[in-house]
Amino acid sequence: MGFKKDFIWGAATASYQVEGAAYKDGKGLNIWDVYCKQPGNVFEDQNGDVACNQYELYKEDVQLMKELNIKAYRFSINWARIIPEGTTAFGGTVNEAGIDYYNRLIDELIANGIEPFITLYHWDLPYELQVKGGWLNDQIVDWFAEYATLIAKRFGDRVKNYFTVNEPEVFLGLGYREGTHAPGLKLGDREFMRCVHNMLKAHGAAVRALRANCPQPVKIGMAPTGAFCYPETESPEDIAAAKEAMFAMDKNPTGAIWNFALVCDPVMLGHYPDSAIENFKDVMPEITEEDMKLISEPVDFFGFNLYNGVMTKMGKDGKPERVKRYDGFPKTAIQWPVTPEAIRWATRFLYERYGKPIYITENGMSCHDWVALDGKVHDPNRIDFYHRYLIELKKSAEEGTDIEGYFAWSLMDNFEWTNGYHDRFGIIYVDYPTQKRIVKDSGYWYRDMIAENGENL
Repeated sequence: MGFKKDFIWGAATASYQVEGAAYKDGKGLNIWDVYCKQPGNVFEDQNGDVACNQYELYKEDVQLMKELNIKAYRFSINWARIIPEGTTAFGGTVNEAGIDYYNRLIDELIANGIEPFITLYHWDLPYELQVKGGWLNDQIVDWFAEYATLIAKRFGDRVKNYFTVNEPEVFLGLGYREGTHAPGLKLGDREFMRCVHNMLKAHGAAVRALRANCPQPVKIGMAPTGAFCYPETESPEDIAAAKEAMFAMDKNPTGAIWNFALVCDPVMLGHYPDSAIENFKDVMPEITEEDMKLISEPVDFFGFNLYNGVMTKMGKDGKPERVKRYDGFPKTAIQWPVTPEAIRWATRFLYERYGKPIYITENGMSCHDWVALDGKVHDPNRIDFYHRYLIELKKSAEEGTDIEGYFAWSLMDNFEWTNGYHDRFGIIYVDYPTQKRIVKDSGYWYRDMIAENGENL
């Protein structure tokens, strides 16, 4: 017993990180186009103007996916590429050249036996919408619904699976609260919680728009992340402590945004956590019954991105307690801890709480990769990382968690937001000056593992 026979083995990217063609064929500006041009915002003032140039090299990339047995490609739509102004409400137009690009990509994937999974929003908000307030403007619910409707009408005849938003914790927490991601704002508590509520309403509006306008039945979820906890031992006490800690609400909105319950309970359970209402009652926007009905539009699966977690035990006082990492604890090149157990327990806890089939929408690691003298890219650390995490994911599946699929992050090295090209997460190496692709050892390992459906783990 292990993974399902029809388990979806995929790889993921995001539009701004791989597409390039930032100013081609009528695309509008997005907030990352602007943010990256402000000195000091990104490592060595790098940007995604060219990135991996997938806009022009998509056929080559699809052939590499086919070579690696990848069954599904999770990619995002660049909102400003298909609606340059973000909405047609103020005289904006639909950019047919942008629509054509995604049609070509989707058709190429399907022709090669690769299932397209679309993420509607992976952080690159049209700049013209940011000028109007972005996620702080209540109208973004309608703008996002219009955008989702266009996607449904143009791609929904072939695309059956959708994620609405990717990691709202990051694009709101870092972009609107801490000011370290685009658009670089540091909002107060009241404004920040308004953004959270608007994002959730926009998600619900997109779910409705996709179901109403796709010409075939579709499956929809979201792709959040959060603060993952796993138990120090398998004692009932430590398991209970880890589960409690993973959903416990921080009393500060900045900390709370990293909490699964704040973002996911409204969507999956139809209400905000009681602790959130209590902690933030003075700064929450008005929440109507109609709002919650919209936010909790039924979804089909639960996706989430996981890279690491925190070991937790039950303290002597009967409260969860973080276990200090030992000296020299293993870390990836981006300095994130290596904690494979987190994926087993996170999938279990989230399935128990929300009861929906699960997709791991991102998982992977940054390594210090380079082309060796033999012309290949050897990344044994990444192979070991994937191996360890997938062993733990398999355990979760064997314990009864309904896991539908897994998307490796990332298909290829790419523009890693404020880290620029400093970090390499891909199973395919990208030589940026030449745009040459080289499959890494981990890519071939992933290919062989997929062929065995994880039975060789």
